[in-house]
Amino acid sequence: MFSAQQYIKATSIQQALELNQKRTSAILGGGCWMRLGKKNYSTLIDLSGLGLDQIEENDDEISLGAMVTLRQMETSQLLNRYFGDFFVQMLRHIVGVQFRNCATVGGSIVSRFGFSDILTGLLALDCDVVLAQKGRISLNEYAQMPYDRDVLTHIIIKKNGRCAAYESVRNTETDLPVLTCAVSILENNIRFVIGARPQRAVIYETSTDPEAMIQKIQEETEFGSNMRASKEYRRMLSGVLCHRALEKAKEGIKCR
Repeated sequence: MFSAQQYIKATSIQQALELNQKRTSAILGGGCWMRLGKKNYSTLIDLSGLGLDQIEENDDEISLGAMVTLRQMETSQLLNRYFGDFFVQMLRHIVGVQFRNCATVGGSIVSRFGFSDILTGLLALDCDVVLAQKGRISLNEYAQMPYDRDVLTHIIIKKNGRCAAYESVRNTETDLPVLTCAVSILENNIRFVIGARPQRAVIYETSTDPEAMIQKIQEETEFGSNMRASKEYRRMLSGVLCHRALEKAKEGIKCR
């Protein structure tokens, strides 16, 4: 169990940012990704009163507030209209519906866990994040940054016609993934994202020969071993999942 000396429901992004500058403070969010243990926080900061639980669109982009739940994304007709079943496939194995009703996209992205289905999937699309202090930067750049005390407010997905597919392997239905793979296609660009290596997701892109790129992924990606799988098994799986996701992404383009 963790404990806190005070709980504050932030009334503005600026207040949340200021409170979060202390190393002993923590953003509460949905609370699902907070590490277990006996840690004592000085302040827990609740973002639920800031209107960050909406999925919205304009002519060019879809905006996900940091407090949007995984279940909202999974059942969103708006996301389904532009991306087919991509979000359903990305989210459906994450623990269970009760958990997905609580866990937020902001908490998932900020944590930058190596096993994150959400981070792997969104890196396959063309996404930016909006931070209270740094402003808007690409999700790829954010994923490589060290942890800091900034506050993530939105994830922006560009509606540019990129077609994507998602694949994962798990030892049991709702376990953390052994390996994840997302593939997306936009015109001549094919993007492969490999996650749960078990390190953070890596990105490969090609505009010429996807088969050669899949071979490169198998040969050059750094895989590791843990209780779920060996690095050799993950290396073998990477080729299988890349081929499956690539074919699904191509099929998605044909169906449009």
